[in-house]
Amino acid sequence: MRVALGLLVLLVIGGVLLALQVQPHLPAAERGRRLAERTGCFACHGPGGKHGVANPGRNDKTVPDFDEDDMMMYAKSTEVIREWIEDGVSKAKANSETWKEQRKRGALKMPAFERRLSRKQIDDLTDYVAVMAEMNEPEDTLAHHGLERAEALGCVGCHGPGGRLAQRNPGSLKGYVPSWDSADFPDLVHDRAEFGEWVEHGISKRFEKNSFARWFLRRAVLHMPAFGERLAPGDVDAIWAYVGWLRSPAGSVSLTSAHRDSTESESQ
Repeated sequence: MRVALGLLVLLVIGGVLLALQVQPHLPAAERGRRLAERTGCFACHGPGGKHGVANPGRNDKTVPDFDEDDMMMYAKSTEVIREWIEDGVSKAKANSETWKEQRKRGALKMPAFERRLSRKQIDDLTDYVAVMAEMNEPEDTLAHHGLERAEALGCVGCHGPGGRLAQRNPGSLKGYVPSWDSADFPDLVHDRAEFGEWVEHGISKRFEKNSFARWFLRRAVLHMPAFGERLAPGDVDAIWAYVGWLRSPAGSVSLTSAHRDSTESESQ
């Protein structure tokens, strides 16, 4: 009886530990991206918010993209992005007779989400749009070079613009590629040396020795590539400098400090 009880306790403890390991820790911007899919934002702004559809009747002809060039014409800060999401218009545009006329003439009109979404959800959507518009990039020369190299090497294809998203990755432990600014990152990368192992070899020595980790890495659809000889001298140091900046308060695109808490989870 005692042996059976002991085994049961061990199983329960093991189950709890496993649940904690697989609990998702999506960054705010990724929660915003998934919410945008569910809420219908991409119906007008295009897949990922990258290709606004035609809007007959208006002078600008199309719904704006979330890209930097388009977005800067409508919102130059996260506060203004939030106004658009909440009210369907910014405070400045709401006072413009020209804009009112254009809105009336357009076939498509931006809806107001204030009563449809919670404040937290609107915050997450705001973060996502800000990330897609590349609103915050490092001024530090080395960190900025690291961002450029990450883009040139294709890192942002899986890790998202600026390494800030968590694209779905079926078969992986948590079901997504971890972002560089998430609570998952320290579990995967302890220091600069281990980061270099991931970048150069596609896996760290610590994970290579762990059969549990290797099993999930093998069954995942997306695999971390080994960049090895594709790297230029200094690439790892530069990208690591960018990651350090991204994980600092200076790297946040969030409206409030509450956003920087990436430990909040969302069901898949």
